[in-house]
Amino acid sequence: MNIFVQRLFLTLLAIPYTTSSPTHQKGAEPATAPPGLPPLNDIITHANSRPGGACCAALSYILGPKVVYPLSVGYNTTAASFWSLQEQSVVPSCVVEPVSTRDVSAAIFVLSSLSIYTKFNDQCKFAIKGGGHTPQKGAANQPGGVTIDLGALKQVDVSADRKKTSVGSGTRWVDVYTKLDAQGLAIPGGRVAIVGVGGLVTGGGISFFSGRTGFVCDSVINYELVLPFGKIINVNASSSPDLFKALKGGSNNFGVVTRFDFKTFESGRFWGGEVIYPITTLSQQLAAFVGLAGAQPYDEYAALIHNYVYIDDNWFILNNYEYTKVPAEPYPPVFKPFTDIQPQTANTMRVSNLTDFTLELAVNSGASKRALFITLTHGLSASLMTEIYQIADTALQPIKLAAGLVYSLSFQPLPTAITTKSNANSLGLDTRDGNLVLTLITVSWTSATDDAAVNAAANAWYKDAKSASVKAGLSNEYVYLNYAAPGQDPIAGYGAGNQANLRAVSRKYDPLQVFQKAVPGAFKL
Repeated sequence: MNIFVQRLFLTLLAIPYTTSSPTHQKGAEPATAPPGLPPLNDIITHANSRPGGACCAALSYILGPKVVYPLSVGYNTTAASFWSLQEQSVVPSCVVEPVSTRDVSAAIFVLSSLSIYTKFNDQCKFAIKGGGHTPQKGAANQPGGVTIDLGALKQVDVSADRKKTSVGSGTRWVDVYTKLDAQGLAIPGGRVAIVGVGGLVTGGGISFFSGRTGFVCDSVINYELVLPFGKIINVNASSSPDLFKALKGGSNNFGVVTRFDFKTFESGRFWGGEVIYPITTLSQQLAAFVGLAGAQPYDEYAALIHNYVYIDDNWFILNNYEYTKVPAEPYPPVFKPFTDIQPQTANTMRVSNLTDFTLELAVNSGASKRALFITLTHGLSASLMTEIYQIADTALQPIKLAAGLVYSLSFQPLPTAITTKSNANSLGLDTRDGNLVLTLITVSWTSATDDAAVNAAANAWYKDAKSASVKAGLSNEYVYLNYAAPGQDPIAGYGAGNQANLRAVSRKYDPLQVFQKAVPGAFKL
């Protein structure tokens, strides 16, 4: 048996009887093996009988068919479920497909233990996949290591008093809304049906209800969390207020969330849809945007995504309007400056349910292609937004002929009505920031040969747009994590104080820094 395998199984033998580390801190319990760990000799017997290295072998023997390997149906299904082709192309040594929180606990115990005692060998590095919608390579899929696919954790359970909904972290929003719509209920969540629950919520999250409820994470009242070394805890404002706040924007840095409990409210059918306009209406559009986003008071029922889309050598404007007041109020005054603009080349405005509106946005997100996001936050100004559009058009020119290119610039209101709903998150926004605009470039294309050029164009846009916002005195350092590109630092964008708090919480609950060193995907502290 090679030295790596020997060390691996000595780890499994030793870890239940030791503390997490010599620097064990309050809040980090001694590591205890989850129930049902097989005898060590049996694990050793199977260690060399599986592909993918000793870490996958240990996981395979403990979890059996819940660990799948390249060319198997389960492995291929996980690969195909990622949204971007970059993530689909990643080849982990094995995929863990847990069907319960206990399965996740067992996997995290093994991977944490082996990561420490093998000095974070690449075989034991792991990724956590919810819906798999983050586009960058390696965000939720670990090359040469282990990917934990939470897709089977998809329960949606409403409490008897209809005030709480418990949602598995592998659920997609369409499945949440389908169940809640049927009961006349709602929770704040993703606006695109195919997006997963886990990543969106731990990154903050924006919903159609944000004017009333703030960020999506602000409506979470409890997290079921698997800590490093597999301990399962419930995290809420009473049990662990420091960790509770850290999970609200802290991404995958503290453990694996297996269930979210959301505050739930009565809802129903409301007015919404999308309207397409020619690019010649730009100045009218931006005047309407500033009027809506800067209104005092902000209309808490209004949700707007204002998009400039380039496809087939043509720019056009596509606006998504949702007005979540129930009973439905078609064409409310807050949207009149937009809906009065003519001409309109398409209009789907209607009264419908939340599921339907998120399915409409899912169609716009398209089939699997290569993709990237890059984002910027700035103050509210029609002249700055006009300049940012012009910068986007300039940055586009070198990649106009990229195969399958779809290029969009989106502006979304981020008023104080949203950012000040809660001070119990880690995002770092307050009234001093004023009314903001969340700006996003999304690019999709089909050929890997265009990757370098597309990335260069996106970075050029960011550099010039950021400079324009600084020059205008409207720059803001907040970076929305769910839109961030590789190389951006959303955690630092929360502010030095919040970043320091997140790091302190990490050291308390993960003193050996497993989720900083063994989970390289997404954004680290």
